[in-house]
This record gives sequence, structure tokens and C-alpha cells, in this order.
Amino acid sequence: MAFEPGKLGAATPAAPAAPPPSTAKKRQEVAKVAAEKTQLEEERIYRKGVISIRDLISPAGLKVEPTFLVLNESYVRTIFVVTYPRYINLGWFAPVINLNTTLDVAMFFYPVKAEIILKQLKKKVGTLEAQILSDHEKGAPRDPIAETALRDIEQLRDDLSQGIEHFFQFALYITVYGKSKEDLDKLTESVESIFAGKLIYSKRVFYQSEQGFNSTMPIGNDELMVTFNMQTSPCASSFPFISADLTSDNGILFGINRHNNSLILFDRFSMQNANYIVFATSGAGKSYTVKLEILRSLMVGVEVIVIDPEMEYKHLSDAVGGTFINISLASDAKINPFELPRAVGEQVTTEDIIRSAVITAKGLLRIMFGTVTPQEDSILDRALLETYAKKDITPDSDLSQVESPIMQDFQQVLEGMEGTADLTIKLKKYTEGTFAGLFNSPTTVQMKNILVIFSVRDLEDELRPLAIYAIVNYIWNVVRSERKKRILVIDEAWWLMQHEDSAKFIFALVKRCRKYFLGVTTITQDVNDFLRSPYGQAIVTNSAMQMLLKQSPAAIDNIAKTFLLTEGEKYLLLECGVGEGIFFAGPKHAAIKVVASYAEDQIVTTNPQQLLEIEAAKKEFEAEQEEQKKKCRRAAFRPPP
Repeated sequence: MAFEPGKLGAATPAAPAAPPPSTAKKRQEVAKVAAEKTQLEEERIYRKGVISIRDLISPAGLKVEPTFLVLNESYVRTIFVVTYPRYINLGWFAPVINLNTTLDVAMFFYPVKAEIILKQLKKKVGTLEAQILSDHEKGAPRDPIAETALRDIEQLRDDLSQGIEHFFQFALYITVYGKSKEDLDKLTESVESIFAGKLIYSKRVFYQSEQGFNSTMPIGNDELMVTFNMQTSPCASSFPFISADLTSDNGILFGINRHNNSLILFDRFSMQNANYIVFATSGAGKSYTVKLEILRSLMVGVEVIVIDPEMEYKHLSDAVGGTFINISLASDAKINPFELPRAVGEQVTTEDIIRSAVITAKGLLRIMFGTVTPQEDSILDRALLETYAKKDITPDSDLSQVESPIMQDFQQVLEGMEGTADLTIKLKKYTEGTFAGLFNSPTTVQMKNILVIFSVRDLEDELRPLAIYAIVNYIWNVVRSERKKRILVIDEAWWLMQHEDSAKFIFALVKRCRKYFLGVTTITQDVNDFLRSPYGQAIVTNSAMQMLLKQSPAAIDNIAKTFLLTEGEKYLLLECGVGEGIFFAGPKHAAIKVVASYAEDQIVTTNPQQLLEIEAAKKEFEAEQEEQKKKCRRAAFRPPP
């Protein structure tokens, strides 16, 4: 060893050699794995104190029985379908879906290759043809079952070969829930009876209750594997996402859906038009139904106008503080049929207003006179123009400063014209004769209330169509003067369908009312007369909502043809009770039951016995009030002791 001078004993040791690169990399990986293990252990320890989703949704207890499960406090059973009939209707599964109970439904579709099925069907065809041929050679009677099966298989082979149909193995399971064993059995029988009514055979699980429950869980596991061979069409008919719900986000309650006990809520003004038509036999509850809608519409601020032929709405008017106008020959309420239309809010010329008034008045005169020849029609047209001109109502006039003529003015003009003797004689009955007190007067009624009812009960049958025509025309003039939500109820509308002019007027009203925020409710019990009229058919077409209550056997075929009813719906309308029927809203419809609260029932009832009881209770209350007032007066005048 050599030493440098001056550095004796201070030799510098050599630097340690660097580890190989492979060793350093291994150390880093070991450290990384250790860190990950530490992190995972910390995560595991942390998760021990955290509740997972599985902990939240898992039941507290599960008891497995041979035919059902006890899940917490609920009893659970699964039903599976074994066989189907030869034909199955579209939407056959809807009654089960719409049951008012909790259900879990699972459907499993297992596609099968067409070539496999075609090969098996070919063998089956050979077997069936051989059997049929053998029976024929032996002289045995024909086997309809074998022949039907052969036709079905041949049809299926054609559809599969052409790609029209595909083949599946289809499994359908339904799990029902009950609060008790008895409740579970009852629900199970309900589902089984629905299936049995459609010739579908189902069975309850037996020693497979847990597997059945798991098969209807939303995890897609089929632990039962009970399938049935089906092609595309019957599989599509089992599509479950259908419902009989018929409701909107807002509106009023029309009734209860009889399919699933849900509410039928609708705002008629939110549809393509607000028109509503009600068909029913006498005593089926049509007036009750409409009055209930009126009462609920008033609550949301909709103005209502009613033409009442039997004074059925008087009690409703008194209850809500409405205006009740009794139109009769002796009453003070008069409507002038020569009243000019109002042009408020419209860019309409004076000439158009006069022309509209002439056309409307001429329609009323045609109803009065019965048959009018073309010559007489021309005379009436000219006489009406002269009648208005006599009151200075011309295209150059200021209509705000003029006074409308009355029937007497029209008669005077008619008498001064040639060839009008017959018309004048017919008209005198309404100006000087028995019916003089109806139209020969200026208008005295006012429509300034949220509910206005025009009663025509005290008019003779001959005058009712005339009065209703004049009233509807007056209402139409008021409606056009200001746009707001209004409902016009025309009860016993068949009166107007008897005459072409009045039917045409109502049809025009139904078509045009949407522009003025008006909804027309048409009620009739004489369905055949209403639908025989071409205008009646058009009114039905232009009504977005329809209500069919109990119908008579004489009218049901016409109703079924007009509304495209099925046989089941026809029988429903023949056998349903009071206030039950079918409710149509646009393209949808459902069975309905009209329901009312006790307070509503007391206001809208049409039962004569119930009305007598209400009237008696009212008189008794008034008598008690009068007795209390007498006692107070006696106490006030009693001398002090």
C-alpha cells in the first residue's frame, strides 16, 4: 500500500458500488404494492362502517314456504303461464297490468334460429299428413284437430321462410304481493281468473317460490325456465306497456276509471276543441253528470250558460247564486230575434252585421212557417232588409245609435208587400195571437253572472225549438263580444235537430265556437233522431269529448256504428248502472263511473224523492229560524222585573 506525503493515516475509502437497475425497479414495485395493500385495507375498514344500497333494499327477513315467500310482513307468490289458446287478442295482458295492486311482471324472450324450427316443422308436417292419409285410407272419420294443426304449421312455415315472422321461446311470470295469506290467495285467484277468461292456463309455483321471486327481480335471471313456443305476432300482443289511464295534468274530475280506479281529470279547453256531447237514456244520469261538471267548472272560474228544458238546473242556480231566466209567454224575460250581432273586438263591417242578422232571423222564420218556397224565401229576405232599413239600420248607419226592430215591425213591412198574404197570416199568431208574448218585444234579459240558466219548461212543445233557437243566437252574439272561457250547455238538443235551419245553426256554432273560447255541451236522450240528422253526425265529429252512459237496445247499434264500439263495449253500455258508461277524450276512451261528494250530490241531484227531502229540510230550517226570531222579539219587548 502506498501513502502520499502529508496524508499518512488518512486514507480515503472507496465509494460503494451502485445496485443494478433491475434491483431498484423491484424495490419500487414492492413499495407500490405495499402502498396499494395499505390503501385497500383502509378502504375495507372504512366500508365496514358504511351502509350500502344492498343493505338498504334488502329485506329484514325472508321465509321460504312451498308456494309462497314471507318477505318482511308481505306475502309473495309467483304465477307462471303454461299454455296459450290458438288465437290471442291484441292487448290481452291489459286487464292484468291495470289491476289496482302491486305486481312484478317478468318476460323472457329466447330467439330460436329459423332453420332449426323449419327442420322440426317439416318433420311435424310429414307426421300429420301421414296420419291424415292413413285415416282416409282406413275410412276413419276426419280429425279436425290434426287438420287445423297442419294448416297452422304450413302458415307458420311460410311466414318463417319469408321473414314475416320470427320464432321465440317466451316465458311470462307474475309475482303478486298480499298483506296476509288470505289476501295473497284472493289476489292470486283474481289473476288466475283473468287468465282463465282468456283460455290461458297458469300455475302457481310449487317448491320454487324463491326461484320464482328471483325471476321477477330486475336482474334478468330466469330461474324457472318455463317457456312456450311463439312467433312474433303473439309475442307482440303480450306487450305490457299499455294502460287504461285517461287523464291530463290539470282540469276537473269527470269520474273514476273503472278499469283501474284511477281519476279521469281533463281540461276541455286544452284539447283541439272544447265541445262535449252526452248520450244516454232517460234516468241514466246525464243531467246529473253535466251538472256535476258545471259545478266543478265554476270552481275554476269558467262561465257557464245553460238552456234548461225541464227546470232541472234551478236548484243548482240557487245554490251557487246564478241567474235563472224563465222564458215563457207570460214572463218578463224576452229575447228579440231581430237583435243585431255584437261586433266588439272584431273587424266586421256594418253590412256584414246586417247580413248576419237577416240570415239568422230568416232561419227562425223558416222554423215558424214550416215549409217555405223559394219565392217566399226571396220575399222574406227582402222584407227583413226593409225592416232593418225602417229603423235606419243600413250599411252607412252607426249601429251604436240605432234600435233593433221587433216582430211587429217585420209584420208591418210584410203586409205592405205583394204576394205575402199567407205569410202574414202565419206571422200574426206570433204578433197578435196566442204566441204574441214571446218574440214581439225588445230584449230584456242580461248575462252578467258566472252562471246563467235559460229555462223553457213553461213553453209549449211547438214553441220550444223557436225559443231555443232565439236563445242560442242571443248567447252566440254575447259570446262573440268578449273572449273568455265559457261553456254552453244545450239540454235535450234533439229539439233543434228536428228542423234543418236550427240543426244547421247549432252545427255552425259547434264548428266556430273554438275561436271564441266557448265549449258547447250537447245532451240528448233521443239518440237515433240526433244521429239520423247529418248535422248531428257532424256535431259528434266536431266534439273532442264524448260521454256515453246507459243506452237502450234500440239505439245501441247506431251508437256502436258511430263510435266504433266493440261487442264488449256495447254490452257494457246496455248493462251498466246509473252514472256509468264510456268516456271519450280525443282518440282514447275508458269505462267511467261518475262520483260526487255528499255536498255536490245535494246540489246536483235530479232524484225527485231526494229533492222533496231537501225541500222539506229547507222548510223545516226556515220554520226554526222564524221561531227563533219570534222568541228574540218577545224577549226584546218583555218588561223588566
